[in-house]
Amino acid sequence: MTALIEPIIGRYVHVDIDGTHHRIYFEEAGQGIPLVCLHTAGSDGRQWRYLLADPEFTKHYRIIAFDMPWHGKSNPPETWDGSEYQLTTARYTQTIRAFCAALALDKPVVMGCSIGGRIVLNLAIDHATEFRALVGLEAADFQAPWYDTSWLNRPDIHGGEVCAALVSGLVAPQSPAAARMETLWAYKQGGPGVFKGDLYFYRVDGDLRGRVETIDAKLCPLYLLTGEYDFSCTPEDTLRTAASIKGASVAIMEQLGHFPMSENPVQFRRYIAPVLDQIRQQ
Repeated sequence: MTALIEPIIGRYVHVDIDGTHHRIYFEEAGQGIPLVCLHTAGSDGRQWRYLLADPEFTKHYRIIAFDMPWHGKSNPPETWDGSEYQLTTARYTQTIRAFCAALALDKPVVMGCSIGGRIVLNLAIDHATEFRALVGLEAADFQAPWYDTSWLNRPDIHGGEVCAALVSGLVAPQSPAAARMETLWAYKQGGPGVFKGDLYFYRVDGDLRGRVETIDAKLCPLYLLTGEYDFSCTPEDTLRTAASIKGASVAIMEQLGHFPMSENPVQFRRYIAPVLDQIRQQ
């Protein structure tokens, strides 16, 4: 028998983020236009493995998915003293820009989901000229919290199982069982308090209401795609946000929820393939 070896390569890059040294894990495949992919809160870059293994996409794109510090294979920095992890807009933005600079990426495309989709909007506001295009999945300027974060880091419960249970309803009912379970498994493996720390950015510090109106999609094309079954970032949230941004492209994805790239990659491909083709031809 011949083993199936996927074309994905994993490695580490050493990055300075606001004066702190980090060792960041990333996976990549393909060649061409750099496409940096940002995972959801509390998860890691494994969410993008189907995109990384798609030969039609990797013909034209160098697809790169990295684990944020504290996530997946990216440990906290050596200087970490055990204090509570808390993601801010400034730190998130610095991390993305520092990672792209460390790999010497020339005007990459950045695609993020959930918190990654929210930070894409912030990149469009403050750093649009650095990117070829920006793609926000499950992205909006703000969503009212529907969860109690105090349950996400307690010594008397299994935090990972609670995190997975919390987000399980955000997966569309049409999603294949195996892909659904894989998406939730990454949440069960998250570090203590990491999901809660990410949600500080999502529900408190990353409120972009009143700011997205300044985005100019002529400087950097902006695409917003949201699953019809997402009740965290609802289609209405995304449509409201897109209506405030001149030139933004928006689509509501049928039969998809909050994790389109991992919960149902075949269905997601139907929506993201035309977007990537359009970006490539610009």
